[in-house]
Amino acid sequence: MADTSLMDKLVSLCKRRGFVFQSSEIYGGLGSVWDYGPLGVELKKNVKDRWWNAMVHAREDIEGLDAAILMHPKVWEASGHVAGFTDPLVDCRHCKNRFRADDPRIKGTPGQPDAQCPACGTRGSLTEPRMFNLMFKTFMGPVEDSAAVVYLRPETAQGIYVNYLNVLQSSRQRIPFGIAQIGKAFRNEITPGNFIFRTREFEQMEMQFFVQPGTDSEWFEKWREWRMDWHCSLGLTPAKLQWHQHAGSELAHYARAAFDVQYQFPFGWQEIEGIHNRGDFDLSRHQEYSGKKLEYFDQARNQRYLPYIVETSAGADRVTLTLLVDAYREEEVEGELRVVLGLHPGVAPIKAGVFPLVKKDGMPELATTLYHDLRKHFSCFYDDSGAIGRRYRRMDEAGTPYGVTIDGETQANQSVTIRHRDTMLQERIGLSQVALYLRDKLKVAA
Repeated sequence: MADTSLMDKLVSLCKRRGFVFQSSEIYGGLGSVWDYGPLGVELKKNVKDRWWNAMVHAREDIEGLDAAILMHPKVWEASGHVAGFTDPLVDCRHCKNRFRADDPRIKGTPGQPDAQCPACGTRGSLTEPRMFNLMFKTFMGPVEDSAAVVYLRPETAQGIYVNYLNVLQSSRQRIPFGIAQIGKAFRNEITPGNFIFRTREFEQMEMQFFVQPGTDSEWFEKWREWRMDWHCSLGLTPAKLQWHQHAGSELAHYARAAFDVQYQFPFGWQEIEGIHNRGDFDLSRHQEYSGKKLEYFDQARNQRYLPYIVETSAGADRVTLTLLVDAYREEEVEGELRVVLGLHPGVAPIKAGVFPLVKKDGMPELATTLYHDLRKHFSCFYDDSGAIGRRYRRMDEAGTPYGVTIDGETQANQSVTIRHRDTMLQERIGLSQVALYLRDKLKVAA
């Protein structure tokens, strides 16, 4: 049974501390659409930056791309989204709620007298399933007719496939090579939920790796290993990560193999990234529908072929939620509750808090000078409001790994107190050494 208490606490913390807000909240909100606040946007950006560094900057065989959200409608015909990107939908005639026909909460068979609505409990009120296309449709130009139909992209991968030749030729890469992209995608989900886990507007981090046919299985296994290592490098609890293999009807028609990286959320094991061996399905379809030759000529082998594709597809929002869930903990300290986000220092939105112990004796001036110096190198936060213990607690909730306190000894011997979030231990170092100390600590944690 799902543990909703942790998620309720996390949603409350995210609003209170400025990680995530309900979109359009002053108008009552919009279903399953969320806005990232000051801390949330920094956390998510750090996730995306680490992904981009691992995929593009650290490798010579992957190029970056930023394709448009709106694409020629034939792209989605070729990809199969127009005809097949559907979910089975059922309605409850009694309470008017809608559900996926395969919702595990439904008892019985939708459309039959034994079917029970999971919302209102009424029997026999669920309709027969009907297929519902998940793409958002809109129109380009001033006339709303069938010739002007375009779609908000439901995935970023197709922008990579249609630019495959452009990137290959302009970058002078050779097979095997990859194209990476981070961008927004949109799906009109029937039953979104679980906070920012499943939303109608979301951000993907996708990489398509183009390989010679026959080498795809070897590359697939390499990417499985590399992607799991990356998730562990974020500081996630290894015991809460697992592989889920797609088999039988779960395996997409285009896929030769597929595995999900799953995390154990309070609402069960769920996918945070998929690694897929897509064969040559995508390039062959776009070659057919566009009439453009997409074959690669391998000069060393004097051979032409359509590359196979190994895909890694992660959700930036899902990984962000995973970090928040994994990091959240509650502790009792001296009879009081301490809420901590034990985020990996490399992804923490604020790296250090700077505090004058009191607002006198020159401490605020010294603290302000240090704060502005540290801001040149790290994201920092200055706080001189309330007791020092409360300031520490506020930074604990924000996931800030280090606190720097200017106190009475600072004037006397030019030293400060460094507090560690996870252990609450404190040590003294020289005022002039703070920036170097934090840089070394954060470098080790990177």
